[in-house]
Amino acid sequence: MKKNILFFVFSMSIIIGSCKKVSDTKDLWQAIVPIATPISDATCLTGAVNGTMLAGKTYTVCGDIFVKAGDTLTIQEGVTINFTGSSPTIPVGLGVNGALFCLGTKEKPVLFTYPGVTKTDQLGANPDTDPALKGKWTGIIGGPTCSYMVIKWAHVEFGGATISSAMKSFTGGASPYPLYFANPAGIFVLEDSWVYGSVDDPWRINGGKISVMRNTFEKCGYTGGEAMNAKAGTIGDFAYNLCIGIATNGPKLSNINVAVGVPSSNVRMYNNTIINCGYRRAAAGRGGSINFEEGAGGMAYNNLIVNCKFGLRVVSNPIADTANVRYGYNFYYADSVSVASQFIPSQSVSTCISQPQETDVPKPSTYLPAGWKVGDVYTAPASVVGINNPQFINGPVPLPAGLQLRDISVVGSYNFALKSNSPCIGIGYTGFGPRADVPVDIKYGATEITGPGKDIGCYQSNGRGNQH
Repeated sequence: MKKNILFFVFSMSIIIGSCKKVSDTKDLWQAIVPIATPISDATCLTGAVNGTMLAGKTYTVCGDIFVKAGDTLTIQEGVTINFTGSSPTIPVGLGVNGALFCLGTKEKPVLFTYPGVTKTDQLGANPDTDPALKGKWTGIIGGPTCSYMVIKWAHVEFGGATISSAMKSFTGGASPYPLYFANPAGIFVLEDSWVYGSVDDPWRINGGKISVMRNTFEKCGYTGGEAMNAKAGTIGDFAYNLCIGIATNGPKLSNINVAVGVPSSNVRMYNNTIINCGYRRAAAGRGGSINFEEGAGGMAYNNLIVNCKFGLRVVSNPIADTANVRYGYNFYYADSVSVASQFIPSQSVSTCISQPQETDVPKPSTYLPAGWKVGDVYTAPASVVGINNPQFINGPVPLPAGLQLRDISVVGSYNFALKSNSPCIGIGYTGFGPRADVPVDIKYGATEITGPGKDIGCYQSNGRGNQH
């Protein structure tokens, strides 16, 4: 019996001692996970990169950098990457044919930028001289073999400059975009991030599985560009995003150039807030809020569309996949008769065959004239103007005196969350779910795929949705 007691005491001393060592070591799990090939911040980067950019460090990129097929670049929280180039006239970027994991946090986001540029966030700033619309560095370009592009809690600023001949191999010669992805078999995740400024689309994808949630897109596209321009068999979810002052649309979906054997484009676009979009696109009938175009299907529910050039468009030529398009429960606000008269765009003006949905706010039956048919031009009654104020905590509704609709392009000091008396609260449609085509994983997928919300728009009264 004495031997057993001694053995028990000895065993407990080992356990207690072991527990003490663990409790004295903060975040021990971080210490035992090896960092794959730490990348030094001591020199300018150019050429091939493979490994880990370390938390809190600042890296300078002097020439195009590339992640080769089979290689991985991991970017830890709080990293700043300055794409300076070897001279101001030679823009550079990041090309990815392997995998990219950018893992910022809410407290310590990652920053992709061009240093020394001052943001012009004044309302009514001249787009012809705004550096956000000029492109100072190329972008993050996922090539045809890019397996993963996962970007969490990051700021992507001043991208979209002309790409080099080496980088064109990643895009097939396409125009530059701050974010680009083109692997139909790949996974693209963009969540809780900010994209500020672009020459064209801030983000274009030509095929792949996507989860794009809780982001802010502001002041994107000089004379054209959508917050999301998805084509060629893109499938997934675009939800809880704030799109403000985009040249053409918020999200746009098409199936053009889809490869044989790739599923048709189908994206569920829900609970987004889309504000003052479409006013830097001069082409007749173009620009506005949400577009379903050539061969594309999907859903569009619970979107808050404020003072946009056009309402939701289902395009007739080339026609969208109308058999697989579903939409409704979208909330519209207009400060003018001209905007209200495009809640349902006309066929003659914008090749649109959108059907009126009585679940929308305001109900189309309250403003469409007697005898109206799908695609007809109409003039909304003055009684529609200014009603259904969404009651932002602080927003440009009604339009501030002395400003035009095109002048609202940045978040600035606005707060687009909803007041407690907002008519948008509690009227969202939750009778569907996300497609959820990407895995849920802290690194290899979406942190969370947020389902449809009870409140219209990207901000939810329960604290879910957009966190900016």
